Amino acid sequence: MTDQPFTHLDAQGQAIMVDVGDKQSTNREAEAKGEIKVGPKIMSAIVKQAIQKGDVLGVARVAGIMGAKRTPDLIPLCHPIFITKCSLNFDLDQPNSRVLATCRVSSQGQTGVEMEALMGVSTALMAIYDMCKALDKGMVIGPVYLTEKSGGRSGHYRRSALESPS
Repeated sequence: MTDQPFTHLDAQGQAIMVDVGDKQSTNREAEAKGEIKVGPKIMSAIVKQAIQKGDVLGVARVAGIMGAKRTPDLIPLCHPIFITKCSLNFDLDQPNSRVLATCRVSSQGQTGVEMEALMGVSTALMAIYDMCKALDKGMVIGPVYLTEKSGGRSGHYRRSALESPS
């Protein structure tokens, strides 16, 4: 935890959008990960591409990219930024019936892309839920967490393998 004051509040405690005008434009990247526990029935259907609504991971990939791009529409006080790259990748953990998602976002600018990476992975996981809910509504999303970020004044951050994401 930091002793720094909240940056999104003015002297009167009112919400503000931080002025990034004087910040240096740098290459910025962020990666977030998350998972959805789907159960064996859904995992089998995903692997066999037998979900009635279509290609679950393909739709989730597009949804995640769209989510990253729309972050400032959903998170108050988040700056609209020009995303130069966004990727969504999935790993199927079949023995544990989990879909693991990784979203990586890049930008050249004056503010970071952590929120976009987190929104991308969250949206992708929610799309998986939506695509599969007819088979079982008991899926569980989470944890979702930042694994790495680079660029900007605060520099590089990488989640330690020892840090629990929950």
